[in-house]
Amino acid sequence: MNFVILAIGLALIVFGADYLINGSTLIAKRFKVSDFVIGMTIVGVGTSMPEFVVSFVGTLQGSADVAIGNVVGSNIANILFILGVTALIHPIAVSKANLRKDIPLCLGVSLLLTVICLWITPGVLGRWAGVMLLLIYAWFMYRSFKDNDSVEEEASEVKERPMWVAVVMVVGGLLALIFGGRMFVNSATAIAAGLGVSEAVISITVLAIGTSLPELAASIAAARQGRTQMALGNVVGSNIANIALILGLCATTSPLSPSGITAVDYVAMIAAVLLLMLSAFTFRRKMIDRADGAVMILAYVTYIVILLNR
Repeated sequence: MNFVILAIGLALIVFGADYLINGSTLIAKRFKVSDFVIGMTIVGVGTSMPEFVVSFVGTLQGSADVAIGNVVGSNIANILFILGVTALIHPIAVSKANLRKDIPLCLGVSLLLTVICLWITPGVLGRWAGVMLLLIYAWFMYRSFKDNDSVEEEASEVKERPMWVAVVMVVGGLLALIFGGRMFVNSATAIAAGLGVSEAVISITVLAIGTSLPELAASIAAARQGRTQMALGNVVGSNIANIALILGLCATTSPLSPSGITAVDYVAMIAAVLLLMLSAFTFRRKMIDRADGAVMILAYVTYIVILLNR
């Protein structure tokens, strides 16, 4: 039965990703918004819903400790694993705005979270920090739409489908991703446990990657359609939303204690963003190619090995 649920969950993920990307594309064309901005906002926030549910519900139930670990682990997987796999499928173009504003902001919020949790208020992410993160996210959203630099595109596809259809596709795609991801993770965990795999291995592999399945599926679907800016926006936007929006809301609700998260994890999160910047800058080509993708995946495997042996 678990294998049937696994297959159904995987099918929901695949079809949900396609509907999400197609619906987002229709909205982007209708409002003349760039693929990257749509990826950072609608797709990025939407695919962060599993992390939000796990973190916020845990906070409300008094298990606030899981929130920071969930976000840090997801952000590492988003760049090293998801963007790595996406780059293997299709090289990702990087714009000047990405290099000057978007990726540096992703690095900035990662550094801010690290400084607060390791030095300013060690072991605690308080309400004041939560409010500050929410203000940063509000500014980020405002700036994303204000600085939108979309290029005029053909409107024929937009006229073929009314806006309500695009909205239904986006909402339906997100719901399919979220529920399909939950089904996949639960069934895969049960199968792994039945095969005698340890809980530590399951949590670090199946669950860590499982909560990032919506980002992975959406990014792969975008790459297959050649919309790599949407894939890049999805990962960058999701990472910023995970820290500034999700942790901001959780910390404002209840102070968070990052138990079990060490300096190594924070450094890995920051190093992942730096690797993204380095890949984009290499030889001034402003492109994340398949070789970069392979390096990212290798870095993620190395991080997992370190986790398993500490």
